[in-house]
Amino acid sequence: MTTTPLRPRAGNLVARVGEMLRADIVEGRLKPGDRLPSEAKLTEMHGVSRTVVREAVAALRADRLVEARQGAGVFVLEPPVPEPAPFQNIDYVRLSSMIEMLELRTAVEVEAAGLAALRRSAQQEERIVEAFRAVAEAIEADAPTSAVDYDLHLAIAEATNNPRFTEFLALLGAQVIPRRAVRANDEPAPRAYLEQLQAEHDRIVTAILAGDEAGARAGMRVHLRGAQDRYRALLRG
Repeated sequence: MTTTPLRPRAGNLVARVGEMLRADIVEGRLKPGDRLPSEAKLTEMHGVSRTVVREAVAALRADRLVEARQGAGVFVLEPPVPEPAPFQNIDYVRLSSMIEMLELRTAVEVEAAGLAALRRSAQQEERIVEAFRAVAEAIEADAPTSAVDYDLHLAIAEATNNPRFTEFLALLGAQVIPRRAVRANDEPAPRAYLEQLQAEHDRIVTAILAGDEAGARAGMRVHLRGAQDRYRALLRG
């Protein structure tokens, strides 16, 4: 018994031709301003139908790698300028940048606190409590608190059981809690200020452990909006 070899699917052929043309452009064999070989030539070069060639070129046009010029052919474009990665141009020394980030964090973390109160597991409760205690221990030891403070907020995000909240905070990183901005110079944050923050943390954590969604949201809102107010006061001098 003989079998007929399977023919490549059109979709696979389109992807193959498209990737070969894309490689020619990215690696410089086809430069900006160059004209692509004609449709007939591409069909011959790659051993495919005109339909496959048209779809492959259409994919390159959608990615803005080439453009069709009526009556002239298809030409390679200048490579698009890559979009900057999010949150890469934040100046954490500027108070205005910190206010912007606090406003964004408030929008996200108030919701995270409410969801954590509703969804946290016993293991996640333990993680939150351990992170809360780590902040208290750092304050007591006059040690830096930014990293442990960030870890507490991360623990709350994890307790939402929605990984996007954790990804958001991971994207921002621990530098969103720089203590130097508490004052207009580089002096360490005063102990009274840190104890005030920890009291705010206590309210949030207590509400989450009690399953108090509204209380957790309110506590996080007070915490982050209070930080905004303190930064604005510094900005006004």
